Amino acid sequence: MNILLQNATDLKGDTVEVVIDNGKIASTTNAGTDYEVLDCSGLHVLPGFVDLHTHLREPGFEQSETILTGSRSAAAGGYTAVHAMANTFPVADTAGVVDQIWNLGIEAGLVHVQPVGAITVGLKGEQLAEIGAMAESKARVSIFSDDGNCLADSLLMRRALEYVKSFDGVIAQHAQDPRLTINAQMNESVISAELGLAGWPAVAEESIIARDIMLTEHVGSRLHVCHVSTAGSVELIRQAKQRGVSVSAEVTPHHLMLTEDLVSDYNPLFKVNPPLRSSKDVMALRAGLIDGTIDAIATDHAPHPKESKDSEWAAASFGMLGLETAFAVALEVLVLSGKSSLERLAEVMSIRPAQIGGLVQHGRYLDAGSAANLTLANLEEKWVAVPESFSRSQNNPFVGHKFTGRVIHTIFDGSFSYRDKEIVQRGTHG
Repeated sequence: MNILLQNATDLKGDTVEVVIDNGKIASTTNAGTDYEVLDCSGLHVLPGFVDLHTHLREPGFEQSETILTGSRSAAAGGYTAVHAMANTFPVADTAGVVDQIWNLGIEAGLVHVQPVGAITVGLKGEQLAEIGAMAESKARVSIFSDDGNCLADSLLMRRALEYVKSFDGVIAQHAQDPRLTINAQMNESVISAELGLAGWPAVAEESIIARDIMLTEHVGSRLHVCHVSTAGSVELIRQAKQRGVSVSAEVTPHHLMLTEDLVSDYNPLFKVNPPLRSSKDVMALRAGLIDGTIDAIATDHAPHPKESKDSEWAAASFGMLGLETAFAVALEVLVLSGKSSLERLAEVMSIRPAQIGGLVQHGRYLDAGSAANLTLANLEEKWVAVPESFSRSQNNPFVGHKFTGRVIHTIFDGSFSYRDKEIVQRGTHG
């Protein structure tokens, strides 16, 4: 497909013309070639977003989400690539399952669906999964995580780090000491005591991060810390980076915006793992994102059917949607706040996530010859988040929030996947 984007604004504020020729970014138009011309006045062109942490639920939990509906939600959020987490049923702990997910992503055809492989068999933390086979599979898995479960066994964590080092893979840890969070329901604080809910101490996250940083430094491997949520975690990662440890980290949109105070009326919409923390933690996370301590915004998009959230707090599932609101949150936190820039937003939403995941055709912006994976957004459009979206679920914690800034078009691999706020059906899947 050949597209000519005219009058778009780039990351520096300059007006640019973007040429897409046979799915690639071109430096100039080719004589004799027909181009579909799109006037992008009022729109900024950004590198297509890359999510390091998405739960697409398929196979096994299609009542919450499928790879198709999750891909639609991702495209609507400006994403051109997502990393599908391994806590499916069956668990993505073999080459066969990750290739199934890979194939379903290709059939959907809306974003690059990159499977994340489990570290251990069945996510049980007892025996290493088929890491080598998944790395050599059609899906070419490079990130491994037991997300939803912390790999608490120190020896097994060391072995996993040693294993992935052989092919420059990454271990992505869900940092949560299981002994310190038995029956935990929310952040441990005065509020948890007042509400009578079992507290989730910050040290449960921070102690695992500290251990894993030391193991990573010892092994000389690569560690990625999932959904960082506390001020102490940010400081641990900052110190590790200063020592040259190969550690990267992500923060979710909800941990950048929402605090534990929202739990006060026991609304399960705000029940999430790790829990919403204090305003002090939120400010530390924002500072860490701005100064480069935290590398990426990752959604931890965790869809659940209505009945899993429409219950009493203790019985409700952990998790929130995030794909379609992440850009607006990032814009509010980084740009509209005056604290950072659109360039930094592109770094944490696209460039660094692509580098961490090894996706060479993503996060490259307007480099001639690279795949055309782009997002076009109106930075001034105002809108209010509603429960209904392209996801199969509706557990959106930002419902009712007034946002500024919205994705208008998404171009994946040179063709529109989302255009004028509507999905462009491209794949062979449903």
